[in-house]
Parts: sequence; structure tokens; C-alpha cells
Amino acid sequence: MAERRTYSIAELGPRYKWIALSNTTLGMLIATINSSIVLIALPDIFKGIGINPLEPSNTSYLLWMIMGFLVVTAVLVVAFGRLGDMYGRARMYNLGFAVFTVSSIMLAITWFGGDAAALWLIGWRIVQGVGGAFLMANSSAILTDAFPANQRGLALGMNGVAAIAGSFLGLVVGGVLAPVNWNLIFLVSVPFGVIGTVWAYLKLHDTGVRQHAKMDWWGNITFAVGLIAVLVGITYGIQPYGTSQTGWGSPMVLSCLIGGVAVLIAFVVIETKVPNPLFRLSLFRIRSFSWGNLANLTASLGRGGLQFVLIIWLQGIWLPQHGFTFEQTPLWAGIYMLPLTIGFLVAAPTSGILSDRIGSRVLASGGLVITAVTFLLLTLLPVNFDYWAFAGILLLNGIGMGMFSSPNRAEVMNSLPADARGSGAGMMTTFQNAAMVLSIGFFFSLIIAGLSDHLPIAMSQGLTAHGVAPDAANQVAHLPAVAVLFAAFLGYNPIQQLLGGQLGSLPADQASFLTGRSFFPNLISGPFQDGLAVAFGFAIVVCLIGAVASLLTKDTKKPSESVGEELAAVAGESGGGPSELVSPRSDR
Repeated sequence: MAERRTYSIAELGPRYKWIALSNTTLGMLIATINSSIVLIALPDIFKGIGINPLEPSNTSYLLWMIMGFLVVTAVLVVAFGRLGDMYGRARMYNLGFAVFTVSSIMLAITWFGGDAAALWLIGWRIVQGVGGAFLMANSSAILTDAFPANQRGLALGMNGVAAIAGSFLGLVVGGVLAPVNWNLIFLVSVPFGVIGTVWAYLKLHDTGVRQHAKMDWWGNITFAVGLIAVLVGITYGIQPYGTSQTGWGSPMVLSCLIGGVAVLIAFVVIETKVPNPLFRLSLFRIRSFSWGNLANLTASLGRGGLQFVLIIWLQGIWLPQHGFTFEQTPLWAGIYMLPLTIGFLVAAPTSGILSDRIGSRVLASGGLVITAVTFLLLTLLPVNFDYWAFAGILLLNGIGMGMFSSPNRAEVMNSLPADARGSGAGMMTTFQNAAMVLSIGFFFSLIIAGLSDHLPIAMSQGLTAHGVAPDAANQVAHLPAVAVLFAAFLGYNPIQQLLGGQLGSLPADQASFLTGRSFFPNLISGPFQDGLAVAFGFAIVVCLIGAVASLLTKDTKKPSESVGEELAAVAGESGGGPSELVSPRSDR
């Protein structure tokens, strides 16, 4: 194993922090692009491998293609952050870039079809999530090590911009590339991954304080088993069970949820007994860490399912009503959601800079209040809205999220001791990703409940009025609402998918009307709006809780430093600190 030193920031020079920022920003960008690029490309992927994702036997493939990446990153980021604290954050980050790139190549070369192809894609998406977890767990810690305290808000804000921007850019990139060839959505990451891997290996160096310790195996096992069980339970809770529209009453789902919570309780007990725990529970004694994480958790609960809800709203209702075919809607949904990205791109770095000067509490809290107001405005917006009103609300929502994200992350990371930044960042990302999975399950369930109450009667009456036999109309109307929801999410024509061969027995004009751009959107609008009101009401409440939590952080204002003072501080000449000089050692 080759010898590699641990450097001080002074040795690496003033340019190093910008190298660290640019490389970690590239890593976060490609990781989050890949987390969302699949969403918009799913119809082309399943068409390419010859599988109908709306068939009940294939729903699990669809769910794991959507949720697998998030589940894996949520489970692994704490362990990988801990490894970064022990063996070097740059080293673990470099490994993540390499794993991510190899998995992208294996996804891109999928040459076969059917169930085997679906399992291959899901398996390599999980491996890609492993690489993403290495990147996410260590990027914030690398930046916190590299930047002085009075510039961390800016650095973490830029990194956060890449993370959020990537999730929306993925929608547009996927919409453009997937119709050409679905393999391209994975291939597009490969050159960036290769460049980023080589660049990170050559230019990133370990600069932080390390804490060498034995791995907490029992903590790792119980945490992974418990969290996986809970997240799997949430994932399958969306699927129908028996005569129920959702699976929350399923013995398997209940076993996963109850058993997972029990194992997580055991994990907490274990963490209080072992000498080197995976979760350093003592970190929660730090006021800014505990309240900042609560704010981040509630914000993620509020906004986690927003992207999915907006995609369904645009693809299933609004875009068809405004002249777009169902096949065109995935790309245009991504384009019409760009104001959200623009708002975040403007607000996140700006709020990061401001938080370095005035502190984070008011900015983060105000951002969540603004976000809560936008959720209220979305509930008041008619389903068939005027686009400029919708775009204005999305822009304001992006501004609110950007105002919260950068100051919140900077406050939490600044509060951590230097030897706990990797595990602390991993804990924060775990809370965020787990909350997003929970939010998706919760939002989907609320909308499914709204559809289930009103859609069957409306659909049965509508189909019968246009020539469909009553028995057939009643059978279609009582199909699981999740099938209707997924059809809209995938950009399929839902009625065409649900009626299938029965369309051939109808008069041409009636078949054309039923599969046109107005019947299904008008049918679903009322029930969908009922579900939206409940889902966004929940989002308002948790965002306001997060706003209060943000006000309870300590918010230590960082003094400005001259360049000379900054270099002196990082060289350890003014009393050490987070980036103090670390003695050389072998880590590779």
C-alpha cells in the first residue's frame, strides 16, 4: 500500500480550497443528475428492455428503479463518513468517484432485455448508490477542512447548488437523451466520472484531523438492517395490498416498519455502550448540530416528495390539457420546472455568502417560512393553472429552499469538532435522504387516498358515457389508483394503458376522445387536488417546525479574517483549530 501524507492547508497553498470546491461540486453534480435522470427516462428504459412497468408483477422493478438509489445512500453515508474520519476523507471520496464511474459504465452497456435486464439495472443502480454515498458523505467534510470558517457558507452553498441543480438538470438531460437511446443517460456520466476520478486522485489531499479506531460492526449491522427494513416498508407501502389501495396494512410492510424501528432502538442502545460508535450520540449535545439536523430533517420531509408530485401534476394533467401529447410530457415537465432550479441557483450561494457575514439562523428560518408560504400558494392554485403564476411560485420555492440549505449546512458543519466532520456530515445526509424516502411514500399515499375516494365513480361514469360496457368500465375504474398515478408519472396515456384491447371494440370517435388530451386530465383533476391539499398541508406544518428549529441553533457569527490571518490560522500559528497541521502518516 503506497504511502500518502496528510497535509496542512498552508502546505497546499491558497488555491487548494478552490480545487477542493470544484472537484466536490462536480462529484455532487453527477451524483444528483444520476439520481433524477432515471425518473424521466423510465418509459424509454422499460420499453428498451421489453417490460411493461404497469403490470402488477413488474411494479417492484419500477419502485426499486425510483427508490433504490436513495435507500442505499441513506443507509451507507454514515458508515462512509466514519471511514473518512478514520482513514482519510479524500481517500474515501476518491473511491466513491471510481465506484460511481464503473457502475455508470456497467449500466450503459446493458445489452439484453426482460427480467434479467431489470435486475441488472437495479443491481448496478444500487452499486452506483454506494459510490454516491462515498461522495455525499465526504464532500462536505472535505470542504469544511479546506475552507476557513468565514468562507464555509459560500463553499457549502456552491456544493448545495450543484446537488439541487443536478436533480433538476437530470430531468431535462434524461428527457433529451432517452428518446434517442436510453443507454445514453448512463453513458453521459462516464467521461465526467473518469475526469473527476483522475482529478480527485491527483489533486485532493487529506487535510483534516483523523481519529483512528476500530469499526463499530454491531452498530453498522443494526443500523443498516433497521433502516433498510423501514425504508423497504415505506417503499412497499405505496403498492396495493388485497382490496386496499395501499400496502400499509400488509403484514410484510408492518413487519418491516415495526421490526426496523425495534432494530434501530437496539442500535441506539448499542451506540451508548461501544467505545467508538458509528453514531456519535454525544454530537447531539452540540446545540447547532441537534437543532440544525432537526430543521434539515423536517425540511426534507416537506420537500422530498415535491418533485414527484409536480411531475405527476404536469405530465398527467396540465401539459395534456395544453396541447402536449403524453409522450412529450416527460421532457417538457422538466423544462417547465426550471424556475425552481433557477430560484435555488440564485439563493443558495447568495445565502451562503450572507451566512458567513451575518450568521445562519434568520436566513435558514426565513427560507423555510418562505417555502411554507409557497406550499400554501400551491394548494390555492387551480389544477389547470396559469403557468406564470405556477412559475412564480416555483421560483419563490427555490429561493426559500436555497436560503435554508446553505446556511443550515454551514451551521451544522461549523459546529462539529474536526475529527467528527465525516461522520457528522454522514448523519446529516442520512436524515435528509431517509426523510426524502419517507416524504415520497407519504405524498404518494395521500394522493392515492384522494384518488381512491373519488376516481372510481367518476371513471366508471365517464367510460360508460363514451361507449365502454358497464362491466368493463367498472373493472377498469376499480384498478389500483397507483397504476393511474404511475402511468401519469411515466408519461404514458393512462386510459390507453388501462383499457388496452377494449379500445378496438369502441367507435373510432369515442376511442379517440377517451385516449385524447382532455378526458383523463379532466377526470383526475378533482381527486388529485384533494390529495394535493392534504400533502401540501403536511409540508407546511413540517417546514414551520423546521423554521422554529433553525431559530434555536447557536448561530455563532464568524469574524472576518485577512488573508494573512487565515494562512496563520490554518498553519496552526494562531492556536490551531479545525485545520491545524497534522503530522504525516501512511494511509494508503
